Amino acid sequence: MSVVNLPAAVASTPMKLFSLPSLRAGLRWSLWGLFNALALYLVLALYAQQQLAFALLGLVVTGIASYVFISRRAYAHRYIYPALAGMLVFVIFPLLYTVGIGFTNYSGSNLLSFEQVQRYHLRQTYLAGERYGFSLHRGEDEELRLRVDKGERGVFVSPPLTGDAGGEPLALRAEREPGELGEALALREVIQRRTELEQWVLRSTDGELLRLYGLREVAAVKPLYRLLEGGDLLNTRSNERLVADHGIGFYVDSHGNKVAPGFTVFAGTSNFTRVLTDPSIRGPFLEIFVWTVAFAGLTVLFTLAVGLVLASLLQWDLVRGKAFYRLMLILPYAVPAFISILVFRGLFNQNFGEINLLLNGLFGIRPDWFSDPTLARSMILIVNTWLGYPYMLLLCMGLLQAIPRDLYEASAMDGATPLDNLLKITLPLLIKPLAPLLIASFAFNFNNFVLITLLTRGGPDIIGATTPAGTTDLLVSYTYRIAFQDSGQNFALAAAIATLIFLVVGALAWLNLKLSKVKV
Repeated sequence: MSVVNLPAAVASTPMKLFSLPSLRAGLRWSLWGLFNALALYLVLALYAQQQLAFALLGLVVTGIASYVFISRRAYAHRYIYPALAGMLVFVIFPLLYTVGIGFTNYSGSNLLSFEQVQRYHLRQTYLAGERYGFSLHRGEDEELRLRVDKGERGVFVSPPLTGDAGGEPLALRAEREPGELGEALALREVIQRRTELEQWVLRSTDGELLRLYGLREVAAVKPLYRLLEGGDLLNTRSNERLVADHGIGFYVDSHGNKVAPGFTVFAGTSNFTRVLTDPSIRGPFLEIFVWTVAFAGLTVLFTLAVGLVLASLLQWDLVRGKAFYRLMLILPYAVPAFISILVFRGLFNQNFGEINLLLNGLFGIRPDWFSDPTLARSMILIVNTWLGYPYMLLLCMGLLQAIPRDLYEASAMDGATPLDNLLKITLPLLIKPLAPLLIASFAFNFNNFVLITLLTRGGPDIIGATTPAGTTDLLVSYTYRIAFQDSGQNFALAAAIATLIFLVVGALAWLNLKLSKVKV
């Protein structure tokens, strides 16, 4: 019997090598290796592009993913890791990146790194020799090449015009045979590519540098700057020395003039200090901050008042057709906010708006809704109350249903008035469950960017401000205008203000959690 069973035992041995668990393990490790290889390639590519922050982010996300999906101790965390990775990429990293920018001089004039600015200056040239005719050709490989005719010195052809135009000069080679490139492109095609062609620098066989000069010629040029020790530059035409000032992020000449472009440097807390100490920024900032707090607070107060009154009326037994009224009152909540805002912008138009036409017909007045700061702020509060009261109406309708009717019957027997019921029964019982929601509404309106942008665009402007600031700007729209609408595009100053906004909104979120009795 043992002899008969031996082949079966031997035959079953290879089957165990290819069992389902082993196949799963092999597939898991293969996927893990492929994922890490792709992630590592992405990290190295970002590092090569000098995107150190994004490379570090990719390394952190990949490292945590590897640990979570390999370690047995972190087995339960693999189900929540996608949410954790999303939070790291879309919440924590942008927040830290914004805070980091606030400690630099990053702006429209200081976008590049020091090495990039240095390479930019070293690529500057000036006309210093003869001019030669050229033509642009498309070869059999569909790549564009330049053909330079230097007369008696020969005809030369460039490599394909691909890759980074700001890299090393393209080395010309002697034309192998006449007409090897085929027909030249028409002048109109050269004109279409003129901006691109102007970026290329050619190096002839004798070391001469050539750049585009006009639409049919290239000219011999020489480097304008030469690199010195310590990173300074020497102007080869004027022998003037440019010193790299790492305090302001610019090369400066002997007269102290800045030479654009600038480079990004660490600025410490100067942006935060500037917000709090510079009168031309501190004044508008404090005015906008006070208005932002007042706008958010008054919006919550007005929407709550309107919503509570309407909800109370809908609870009245004598009111007929409650379903119809509920539908009509909640309807503004169903209309997209930007449509309502644009409609109100037309209604408040000073010359042709229906509101001014009505006021002019009744009282003979035409208020300057968009020019007077007080009227502009009043208009914003009116529009935002219209947009926000349906939300409060829904909340109050639900909470009023939870108040026992016996309390109102007992108060009626004691001779209480409707005002007594509101102040002594309704509000005390509503305010506690409403408090976290009111704080959330306050935080939302604190950053109500869409309303300000579509309705007033921040205007009218604050006189004397050195940054773009308007009397109806909220902090969030003020930050946006500094970052993208200022002539200097001061991203660092905008990031500093955004950091301060985060601290305020973060404090409100913490307070919301405390009032909701959620342990932080």
